[in-house]
Amino acid sequence: MSKEKQNHDIHFLEGWAFTRVNYLLFGFGLLLIIFGYIVMATGSVNSFQSLTLAPVMLFAGYIVLIPLALIVQKKKDTPS
Repeated sequence: MSKEKQNHDIHFLEGWAFTRVNYLLFGFGLLLIIFGYIVMATGSVNSFQSLTLAPVMLFAGYIVLIPLALIVQKKKDTPS
């Protein structure tokens, strides 16, 4: 019975779904969010960078790149 149990064990890294692409997208999203807050903090109150550029950067980071990093999966090769 122990041999059957050993064959069905799944190691932690074997079932890990994230690839290098996922980590790169997440890293770019995180950097974009950090730079968005820096741009927002360095601009004056009614400047282009505080009212337009920084919110677009934050939107792209929070709403586009981070969820994309969680959703993207490597396509499996299927024999035809």
